[in-house]
Amino acid sequence: MSRIGNKAVEIPAKVKVSIDADGAVSVEGPKGRLNWTLPRNIKASIEQDRVSVVRDAETRSVKALHGISSSLIQKMVVGVTDGFTKQLEIEGVGFKAAVQGSNLNLNLGFSHPILFPIPKDITIPVAEST
Repeated sequence: MSRIGNKAVEIPAKVKVSIDADGAVSVEGPKGRLNWTLPRNIKASIEQDRVSVVRDAETRSVKALHGISSSLIQKMVVGVTDGFTKQLEIEGVGFKAAVQGSNLNLNLGFSHPILFPIPKDITIPVAEST
């Protein structure tokens, strides 16, 4: 039994979710719009600001798709409200990171610093080390 697939996905007030008859899921919010198509044997419905995902069959592969479908819809909602983030932690003596203009300067134990150009759509905040 898929525990993740059985949980309903909450829809925040500023997010609009639509599901077509053929399984096309569209999520629109302040940070943009995302589209995805549900796999066969997986159906979704919207009820009272919640998206419920159900499966048609009880095979192992359909049960796996049930959980991943619910999880992907949840990630789509988070993506259009908060955006996607990845937090990295650098551990080690002398290992440092700093933003210098449009480059990320990494000192990771090599004889030279690593300069990584930051793409225009991405922001990289660097927290001070403690």
